[in-house]
Amino acid sequence: MNKIYNPEKDSWSTLLSRPTQTVEDIEATVLEIFNEVKQKGDVAIEKYTNLFDGIELKNIQVSATEISEKGKTIDESLKQAILLAKNNIEKFHKAQKTSKIEVETAVGVNCWQEKRPIQKVGIYIPGGTAPLFSTVLMLAIPAKLAGCSEIVLCSPPDKEGNINPAILYAAELCGVTKVYKVGGIQAIAGMTFGTETIPQVFKIFGPGNQFVTVAKQLATKYGVAIDMPAGPSELLVVADDTSNASFVASDLLSQAEHGSDSQVILVSTSKSLIDKVESEIEIQIEDLPRKAMAQKAIDNSKLIYVDNDAIALNLINQYGPEHFIICTENEDFYIDGIQNAGSIFIGNYTPESAGDYASGTNHTLPTNGYAKQYSGVNLDSFLKSMTFQKVTKTGIKNIGNAIEIMASAEGLQAHKNAVTLRLNSLKDE
Repeated sequence: MNKIYNPEKDSWSTLLSRPTQTVEDIEATVLEIFNEVKQKGDVAIEKYTNLFDGIELKNIQVSATEISEKGKTIDESLKQAILLAKNNIEKFHKAQKTSKIEVETAVGVNCWQEKRPIQKVGIYIPGGTAPLFSTVLMLAIPAKLAGCSEIVLCSPPDKEGNINPAILYAAELCGVTKVYKVGGIQAIAGMTFGTETIPQVFKIFGPGNQFVTVAKQLATKYGVAIDMPAGPSELLVVADDTSNASFVASDLLSQAEHGSDSQVILVSTSKSLIDKVESEIEIQIEDLPRKAMAQKAIDNSKLIYVDNDAIALNLINQYGPEHFIICTENEDFYIDGIQNAGSIFIGNYTPESAGDYASGTNHTLPTNGYAKQYSGVNLDSFLKSMTFQKVTKTGIKNIGNAIEIMASAEGLQAHKNAVTLRLNSLKDE
């Protein structure tokens, strides 16, 4: 890893840059596939599934029977682990439900807000080197709790034309309504436009590689919302001498193994800890099945020493990490001061893996610095807030004149007339 000591503040932006391709490098490919799916539907889906996944599929929808049968093949211990995680995720997201908010803003003027589910949502589940069945839980559970009537799942098939059985088990368990063997750009395009087989959805959720990320962003140009810009995974750990170097190293490696374009950063006020963590990484990485992939991510990552906690916090807020682990004696300083992070993990016994799987929080989080303005997925991500108002005769008398004056000042006479007519009708009352 790259060790940096007391970097100057004006170098932070360059130092903290992500190892990702620019949108321009990818957008032309994404746009070409989008246009073809829009025009040719399932024919284009079949073409690109064959090209990118190496399998020719005539029927991309997974039947209810196949979902059920394949789901039964997974190990019983994995089923129990998934059920435990499901229970915790449901508890945390169910607690996020809010009741109707109702206010009388003036006598006779009643305003209220209610939340309604997004009717049709799409879930993208990566299935390549790491079939993320855990993401099914993170997305389908809140979608179901929110009351979404259609939950469409797309995931790439393997070379035999199958979706990982654990993905199918989780899909059935969490109430997914339709599952399709489609991955990558073509899956996002299919859910954006709809095809003869794949339904069009109103909002698309889920992580993916840089091509999927750009495809989701392009989907917004066609009237489909997305959860957030979510690309390659990242983790920042802040630690001092009270932390356990082997724990810190394991957390850094747990994110590094996601992919070669992942980024992990350690920020510390202890030079000796940095050295210990570096040594631990060299030891632990040797035993990882995904060593080659993790090594590439480690090569892009940083070990940064700063003199004090205040500088560290300032740097972390500028970076805006997807995942942020706090392993310091003065943890409250970081808890109270963090402004930009997707999800925060506190203490030596809170690995980032807990949030990835079973603590109950959601692991679908903003990356690439978007934690400065985006939230991670939560129950409200699957809901729309709708406002209502009812104005009585007394109410229009109370606010009507103010509306007339404001409408006139903006030069909108029809707006003024809509109130004036009502006020005139009440003059004798």
